[in-house]
Amino acid sequence: MYGLWNNFKTTMLLGGLMGLCLGIGYLLGGTSALIPALVIGGAMNFIAFFYSDKIALAMMRAKEVSRQDDPVLWDTVERLARQANMPMPRVCVSPAAAPNAFATGRSPRHSAVCVTQGLRRMLSDTELAGVVAHELSHIKQRDVLISTVAAAVGGAITVLGYIALFFGGGNRRSPLVGLLILITAPLAAGLIRMAISRSREFEADRRAAEIVGSPRGLADALQKLDAMSRRAPLPVPESHSNMFIVEPLTGRDTQKLFMSHPPVEDRVQRLQAMER
Repeated sequence: MYGLWNNFKTTMLLGGLMGLCLGIGYLLGGTSALIPALVIGGAMNFIAFFYSDKIALAMMRAKEVSRQDDPVLWDTVERLARQANMPMPRVCVSPAAAPNAFATGRSPRHSAVCVTQGLRRMLSDTELAGVVAHELSHIKQRDVLISTVAAAVGGAITVLGYIALFFGGGNRRSPLVGLLILITAPLAAGLIRMAISRSREFEADRRAAEIVGSPRGLADALQKLDAMSRRAPLPVPESHSNMFIVEPLTGRDTQKLFMSHPPVEDRVQRLQAMER
């Protein structure tokens, strides 16, 4: 049931993107622009569904690794995937120094777990297992589908704003439409993230503790990752922040209007309560 609800929300996001394309097309060129807008919207939906995982990995400059490249990480993913009774995802490592991790893909059979080099250097094997189990939980519950698509849709909103602003032709309303979209793009991206329930993080934490057999490793890892993220935020587009295990942008001076994750303190308290 949880996976079906995520599929429904994904459909609504993609449908909203298509509706936005058609609306901009009509404002810019009337009914004659609806066919090109339909083509653009269809292409964006296709890319968002089938290639958003590749875009996310490319954004992080992540490379797939084999067991020979990182035996501890690869064996951890394989072991926990077997314990979770799910297919083995691809294992990827990003060269980013900021410690973080995320999962991506449109289904358990087309998925990947990615960790940064900063995370590999910081966490113990027990803490690493907790983080990997958390990401595997997102994959199994199909959270990664909606989070990856939401990130792609958030980025597409900004792209559509530039299209409306710079390619409006002779339509005098196009600069106003473009400026309006550019101004509201951060808000729209935030609303998209709000559609992704924060409770999914609590649920993934709980399932991760069950897969590993103890909540301690994940609780310790979350505290370390949160503390380091405040000192060295991960430079990613804000529309993609929902994908990561902890907020990658918490070190910024400006307070974000929408946070894509519940407070780490609350997550750690729940894990510690499970241990007790």
